[in-house]
Amino acid sequence: MNPKLAALAAPIASLAACTAAAPPPPPEAAPPEPAPCQAEHGQAFVGQTASEELGAQLLEATGARTLRWVPPRTAVTMDFRPDRLTVKYDDDLVITQVSCN
Repeated sequence: MNPKLAALAAPIASLAACTAAAPPPPPEAAPPEPAPCQAEHGQAFVGQTASEELGAQLLEATGARTLRWVPPRTAVTMDFRPDRLTVKYDDDLVITQVSCN
């Protein structure tokens, strides 16, 4: 065999082996979207005193998966999360706003 031809045959053979591989498996299905929060069910809690127990009740009433307490004069991120309940309260721990985001 010609030495130049033999030198070219090895890289070509290795490339051919790469193309013979099985195709990658199909991507997995995307996880289901979380159920959206329903803020209207949390409006009955406005005016009540914030507490851990009340937070659990708020999550159950609204269907939210995450609860975010927002103290007075506090900046919060604006990223949208349909499964998050945001509860704002005043200096006396009285709930002033319940919203989903």
